[in-house]
This record gives sequence, structure tokens and C-alpha cells, in this order.
Amino acid sequence: MKLKFLLAGCAILFAYAGSAQGLVGKLKQKASQAAEKALEKKAEDKTGVKSGSSGEQSGDQSNSSSNSGSRPTNTKGGGLTATPPDVKQNLADAETAYKSGSYGEARYAVQQAMLGVEMEIGQKVLASLPETVSGLPKVAEADQVTSTGYGWAGLTIVREYRNDDKELKATIANNSAWMSAVNMYMANGGYAQTTGGQQNWKQTKVKGHKAIIEYDENSGYKLSVPLGQSSLIVWEGINYASEQEMMSAANTFDIDGIKKKLGEQ
Repeated sequence: MKLKFLLAGCAILFAYAGSAQGLVGKLKQKASQAAEKALEKKAEDKTGVKSGSSGEQSGDQSNSSSNSGSRPTNTKGGGLTATPPDVKQNLADAETAYKSGSYGEARYAVQQAMLGVEMEIGQKVLASLPETVSGLPKVAEADQVTSTGYGWAGLTIVREYRNDDKELKATIANNSAWMSAVNMYMANGGYAQTTGGQQNWKQTKVKGHKAIIEYDENSGYKLSVPLGQSSLIVWEGINYASEQEMMSAANTFDIDGIKKKLGEQ
């Protein structure tokens, strides 16, 4: 009997101790929270920054400090000038390098001289193209002469004419892919035409020169005329009313004069 009372008393003591421990834990937690709030309040009073937005503002501050420490953004500079290589100077450099035995430098200078010649030819061809075609004025800022090599390889001359939604683009180039396509049409297609269905391409002539004219509902007309063994002129017309109107636009160009400037036979 005494043992039962003793066990019961121990259980009550343990239960009381457990509840007391839980109560102490809660009191400690509340005291800790109160201390944290007091510290936060003191920090707010000193800095004027609310603790609830500290995470967002610290992120902004870190971004600001990161931006302030980054490299500056370029806001000045006029770019690069499109100046072709000086032909005479490069020829002189080539001769000097050759005499001194610097053959690599001599070869480079000769290539630069040839590139300069090509760019000059391209500019002369561009200047010879009409200023207006079928009432469409040229787009001066679209004029372009580029070369990716030397020896008339990769030289491209571009001029665009535009008014509202109507456009004509003339490209004179040494382009093997275009030449292959035109030669394929001429060699394999002959003068084949169809009387039924949609005629997408056919052979024609522009000022006595053989040509291929194509039509696509999305891109409009495309007229290609070979200018020799490796070069050609391509006109691309958007919103031209008919084949005849496209042909009239192409006839505005001096094809023989262009061939002569390019040295094509």
C-alpha cells in the first residue's frame, strides 16, 4: 500500500516537474521574443528602417553596391570608319617587305591592295546605279559595298529603292550559291513553261542578257541575270503589280556598264 502511494507521489512530482519545465520553456521563449523585439525597435529608432522590409531593402542595397562596383557602361564613341585599304600605300609596303625578305608581310600588303581595288570598283559600280527606279527613290543609308576576300571573291554591292510598301532591292555579287541555282535553271530547265497551274519561274531576257524570273506569293518577284562566269545581278521586287512592271524596273539599269566596271566578259 505504501508502495502504491509512493509511486503515485513520484508520478505527481514528475508530472509537476514536466509541466513546470514546459512552463519555464514557454517563459524563456516569450522572454527571447521580447528581447528580439526590443533590439529591433532600437535598431529602427537608430536607422529609420523598418525590420519588416529589411530583407527587400538589403537586397536593393546589395544590388546598388554591386552596380556601383561594376564596370561603366559605354555612352560615347563614334564607331569605326568604313575606310577601304590604301592601294598605293599597300603596294609600296609590299615592295619594301619583299625587298627585305619579309614575304609574309609582302603577301599581306598585296592582299590589302587588291581588297582596296575591289572596294573602289564596288563604290564606282554603286555610284553608277540609278537614283530612282519606277518612281522609287534610293534608300541612301542602305547602300552597301562589302568584300569577304580578294580577287573578286565575295564582293557584294547592294542598293535599295523604297516608297511606302513597295520596294526594289538590287544586289550585284560574286555568289556561288546563286550562280549555281541560275545555271541549274538554264541548263536543266531549258525554256520549259507550263500552260496550267502556277508558273513560278521561267527564262527571259533583260537587255539581251539571259535571265531567270521567279515569283513567290510571300516574297514577290526575283530576277537574276548572270554577268559573267562568277558574278550576277539580282533584283528583288516587293508589291510589284506584274511581271512586266518588274522587267521595266530592271531595264532601268545599265547592265553592260556594270559588266565593264567589273571587268566581266
